Amino acid sequence: MLLFSTVLIAASPPAKPKTPSEIVAGAPAGAWRDISPDDLLVMDLANGRQVVIQLASEFAPVHVANIRALAKGSWWTGSTIYRVQDNYVVQWGNNEGKKPLPTGVVAKPPAEYHRSLKGLSVRPLGYPDDFAPSAGFAGGWPIGYDTKAGTANLTHCYGYVGVGRDLSPDTGTGGELYAVIGHAPRHLDRNIAVVGRVIDGMDRLSSLPRGTEALGFYKSESMHVPIAMVRLGSEIPAAARPSYQYMDTSSTTFAAYVKARANRQDEFFIRPAGGVDLCNASVPVRKKAA
Repeated sequence: MLLFSTVLIAASPPAKPKTPSEIVAGAPAGAWRDISPDDLLVMDLANGRQVVIQLASEFAPVHVANIRALAKGSWWTGSTIYRVQDNYVVQWGNNEGKKPLPTGVVAKPPAEYHRSLKGLSVRPLGYPDDFAPSAGFAGGWPIGYDTKAGTANLTHCYGYVGVGRDLSPDTGTGGELYAVIGHAPRHLDRNIAVVGRVIDGMDRLSSLPRGTEALGFYKSESMHVPIAMVRLGSEIPAAARPSYQYMDTSSTTFAAYVKARANRQDEFFIRPAGGVDLCNASVPVRKKAA
């Protein structure tokens, strides 16, 4: 007679889903891409604080070329932040009608409000978008896109930088810039040239006192925030130059990050949302280790 004994093995509990921050922290080196020093715009405020902007030449090449020429020509030295509108934008620059533009600046750039979809490797967001037929990511940037029209555009997410302009047909030179400090004003998409994003020092803009005049303009020049200088990263000696990386939006790590943003299963969450807004899946950027 054969006797059999049964051994019960307790099933291992399912692996706890990683949070978006855990995915970013554990991202392999291959999931990151270096930002070129020529794509860094470093703004030093007179109070010693610094703001760093990554430029998006793939989407607004003429405006970005203007911005580089303006930086090399020290055009913003002595200018100010003069507008801070609550839940909207911070704006800075010089009066373009009074100060001569440096050599090489195109006074009337084309309306770079969208670009051809051709040549972009797009990772779809996977969820509906209120302001574009489709939304996703390309080259490290959030985009709205239209496959029928064959166009793509950068979006006005928090921290993104656009070019101030007058009424159309004016497109702005790039001398007047603003950064979004509130709920993403996506209605501005495809109406203004978006030229980059703040990747460091955003708190130094969003925490500024709000202007009390219409549209958030400061009432008097005494309230303006002086700008000491604005330089390209490539103009700063390598030893002193800040270096950054962004997460490759075509990587499997980024795909996992977006999925986690849409399906939060942290202990705090009672139920996952099952979707995510384009601007709430911000592309991770980190300072590169020396």
